[in-house]
Amino acid sequence: MKDKKPAVKHTTVKKAPVKKPVLKKTEVKRPQSLVSLHNLKAPFGAHKKKKLLGRGPGSGHGKTSTRGSKGQTSRAGRHFYLGFEGGQSPLIRKMPKRGFVSNFKKSYQIVNLDELNRIKETTITPQLLREKGLIRDEGALIKILGDGTIKNPVTVQAHAFSKRAASQISDAGGKAEIINV
Repeated sequence: MKDKKPAVKHTTVKKAPVKKPVLKKTEVKRPQSLVSLHNLKAPFGAHKKKKLLGRGPGSGHGKTSTRGSKGQTSRAGRHFYLGFEGGQSPLIRKMPKRGFVSNFKKSYQIVNLDELNRIKETTITPQLLREKGLIRDEGALIKILGDGTIKNPVTVQAHAFSKRAASQISDAGGKAEIINV
């Protein structure tokens, strides 16, 4: 028989937790630079690399250079116009064309007489109409329509007036002045 060694009681020693050194973040204040040519960068994804074609089988774009084999689209000079349908009559040619659209159509910004009552000025110009928010663009054409009534004698400057609007303005003691373009 082998001699038995006496059992030794192991005691565990509790170790103090190791504290990791805390690194302080130092904020570096950099001067704000203005955007200029030397520090301009395109945003990520704005530029894609050009697909390299015909550089052998290892490139993945070799042999037929991503054009497939045979047929009209595999040949040189294969670029066609928008709406090309392989030689059949395109849909745009099959659809019926109706009516007429003039290239010289004038589109007016509309202002009614009851909207002019809110303005307390004696002379109403396109600039004033723009400031009051009745029109969007003072350079575009303006037409005064006779919806409502005008109470005050005012001079209105616009590019066109309806018959009713012109008579209402003159009946109130005002003037309808046409702006020539």
